[in-house]
Amino acid sequence: MTARQDVAGKPDPMIPLDDLIEQYGEVPEGNFRYCPGCGLGMAQSALMRAFHRLQLDISQVASAGGSGCYSIMAHYLKSSHVHGSHGRGCAVATGMKLARPELTVLTLQGDGDLLAIGGNHFIHAARRNIDITAICFNNFGFGDTGGQFAPTTPRGSRTATSPQGMPEDPFDPCKLAIGAGATFVARSTVAHPVHLTKTLAQAIAWKGFAFVEVLQHCHVFWGRRNGMPEAIDMINFYRENSAFNSAAIPEEERFGTPVYSEGGEQDIRFVLGVLHQQERPEFSEQYAKLRDRAQAKARAAGR
Repeated sequence: MTARQDVAGKPDPMIPLDDLIEQYGEVPEGNFRYCPGCGLGMAQSALMRAFHRLQLDISQVASAGGSGCYSIMAHYLKSSHVHGSHGRGCAVATGMKLARPELTVLTLQGDGDLLAIGGNHFIHAARRNIDITAICFNNFGFGDTGGQFAPTTPRGSRTATSPQGMPEDPFDPCKLAIGAGATFVARSTVAHPVHLTKTLAQAIAWKGFAFVEVLQHCHVFWGRRNGMPEAIDMINFYRENSAFNSAAIPEEERFGTPVYSEGGEQDIRFVLGVLHQQERPEFSEQYAKLRDRAQAKARAAGR
């Protein structure tokens, strides 16, 4: 079969999944674990299409993750995966990349997993600029444990543990990644599947620490408490409140997470696209040079 091409001459970002399952996917017995309509299925589809767009050998792809609704995703892929402790994805992925630098290494993590208990591991992996791609599936809460608020929960929105409205300001994950030293930072949504596929492919191909915030809906635990009980409600929510990054958007407005007032009004601008790129030495290559230098000195000294 000849792969369909897009206008850039690369594989079609919306190639039918039936064409990819045999190469990249593991079809589970019975039903998928995701709730019906969950954005994680859409995010997984985009990830498989990104693998296809880059023509990756799936046997040379490895990922790490922890706990959350997303955590089953890698078990539906033919890539290698470490299902580790809650929040430790970036630490595990760092070890994987240092041990096997030829691998394409990802972390698949939720906003609670990556930014709460895993926050320290995340910022130090970014600081080192190790060549892994950290993908944050952001659904504004802890979905797997019942919908508690998380570091990205919009201020004023309702969750299982903030029934009167979230009193805290959220992290902007992309600003946090840039401040910590990530050299590629981008945002997309499951409501923009072509953009999401291309953005994930860009991030995976980047040499250095790449971070992608994927806005994906949890209409079951977050949406229904905030006036969006169906999956299509939240897909429209992302479509209607997103803008693509451009010079027309003032720099101070190129980031942002939604805020809800007591009356329910939304003050939102999700800016999508590549928000930051910076060339910097990659950690595993620098580490290999130091190791080789130390070994050469040891040999010269007869040790």
